[in-house]
Amino acid sequence: MPNISAQELRTKYLEFFKSKGHTIIPSSSLVPENDATTLFTGSGMQPMVPYLLGESHPKGNRLTDSQKCFRSQDIEEVGDNRHTTFFEMLGNWSLGDYFKQEQIQWMFEFLTEQVGLDPKFLYITVFRGKEDLGISRDEESAKIWQGLFEQKGIAGKILDFPEKEGMRDGRIFYYGEEKNWWSRVGVTGNMPAGEPGGPDSEMFWDYGEHLGIHEKSDFKNQPCHVNCDCGRFVEIGNNVFMEYVKTQSGFEKLKQHNVDFGGGLERMLAAANGQQSVFDTDLFKNMWEVLALDQEIMTNQEVRKARIILDHVRASVFMVSDGMQPSNKDRGYVLRRLLRRSMVMGRLLNLKFHWLKALIGQVVSTYAESYPELVDKSQNIFEVIEGEQAKFEKTLEKGLKQFELRIRNQELGEVTGKEAFDLYQTYGFPWELTKELVENFGHKIKQKDFEAEFKKHQELSRTASAGQFKGGLASHSDKIVRLHTATHLMNAALRQVLGEGVWQKGSNITEERTRFDFTFERKMTLEEVGHVESLVNGWIGRDLTVKKEIMPYEEARKLNAIGVFGEKYADTVSIYTVFDPKSNEIISREFCGGPHVEHTGIIGKFKIAKEEASSAGVRRIKAVIEY
Repeated sequence: MPNISAQELRTKYLEFFKSKGHTIIPSSSLVPENDATTLFTGSGMQPMVPYLLGESHPKGNRLTDSQKCFRSQDIEEVGDNRHTTFFEMLGNWSLGDYFKQEQIQWMFEFLTEQVGLDPKFLYITVFRGKEDLGISRDEESAKIWQGLFEQKGIAGKILDFPEKEGMRDGRIFYYGEEKNWWSRVGVTGNMPAGEPGGPDSEMFWDYGEHLGIHEKSDFKNQPCHVNCDCGRFVEIGNNVFMEYVKTQSGFEKLKQHNVDFGGGLERMLAAANGQQSVFDTDLFKNMWEVLALDQEIMTNQEVRKARIILDHVRASVFMVSDGMQPSNKDRGYVLRRLLRRSMVMGRLLNLKFHWLKALIGQVVSTYAESYPELVDKSQNIFEVIEGEQAKFEKTLEKGLKQFELRIRNQELGEVTGKEAFDLYQTYGFPWELTKELVENFGHKIKQKDFEAEFKKHQELSRTASAGQFKGGLASHSDKIVRLHTATHLMNAALRQVLGEGVWQKGSNITEERTRFDFTFERKMTLEEVGHVESLVNGWIGRDLTVKKEIMPYEEARKLNAIGVFGEKYADTVSIYTVFDPKSNEIISREFCGGPHVEHTGIIGKFKIAKEEASSAGVRRIKAVIEY
């Protein structure tokens, strides 16, 4: 069949399942809603958990979508033929409706008849079972697949797969829970009580033995199998049969059996068009042209660097569109790392002529039809990403020259932790970038040595600031204590009004005012200032309760307590929570040494006196309280 575009494949998938009685639902944000277990939406399943557990979905019990996803754990893998950090996951769900027979049959029909994939190059894995937990081998799925292949004249040989024995003319293979069990938190032993999960049946596309050998010679003399990760076989879809829930006493069947399918749009597209890399699809075609790079004459390392740029910039555009800002914390740190890594790669490839700006525009253009919000938010996307570029490029050139000079002077082939930390402190090179650059030059570096230097610096910084009151308080007078609690409320209000990219950079509180520095890229509007004041005064007027708790640091993190940007905390910490005792609504929860008022009603009227720039990417507010 002729080549199919990403837009055509996305539409074809959604319309196919619409014809099977499914309702098309929009993609959720890359920022998970009501899910504190992860920073990003990494699968189509995440927004669906309440419904997989039995809650009724307003759109019915058959649903389909194309979900935006981001997986930070794949950053180091980007550059091969199949891994990207951002991707679209084609999904369909049955919430207590159809089950294995219909799902497997429909997926086989879609892939072989709608997309046109030759079933000779499709391979399947199913769950081996875990008898000690009372979870049976998924023989039903294996037999359904076998029958479908045989209808196409293909032997559907089923094998229990010991990797060392190779393919043995098999078509369908049993694997253990590390490969064919699915829950948000991995294998059965990691699942907390209340977590849903189930066996899955994965579909792999065979790109050909030559690709596996060519890409990773480590696998050349090993028996090949579909899960060996050599590059030959690529997973293009996963049927999860969500039929179990973890309990305190073991595993039980869910009240309803669910289907959760997820398939990578980019991977499926490459398979459909006979392309051996997701970066060869039409999603990236025009992006390659923007970079003006020809893969035919590039080295493997140059191609890898270019792929990293394409992936990281594409991901960054979608992240900023969903409200993220570069920072040194959580999502913002990942975004900053992507952008700075792509800028380093751009410099190593000698890219010129405003390549980043042009590439941002091409990403927006490529996805404009499917995600029109990118066009609507394009001005902000350009401002945020180009702002980060401006910050980093001021030091990047000097840093790279210094880096190369130090590397050339190395005789033993190993860079010290101190040298790596100096690059971080002076030039803003994150550890990951320094490690990558060092390895590009054929040298080695030890992360633990870098971390030791970082810790030493933190201790020196704390020693230098000894004698100051905790939290930047000039004293512990009544007014200062009230201003201190008002500052926590203001921090919560800023994050609500301006987004979760806002993080405290520092504070100083005197009898007259509170001074609060926070990460934000632009001047606040009068409306935003007014909104923050209104929220804070509203919380004061509700006379909320302020509670102090002492707990282990990790427990506090699980409670989503926030702290000062870049601060390191002890194993045991103090947490202050501002909440409504009637509804249990939490307004603010922060790491803090105190002191605070016991209830907000005594604070007084809050007013922002001034909002101004403090430094690049940091704003400063001065606020007062009145009686």
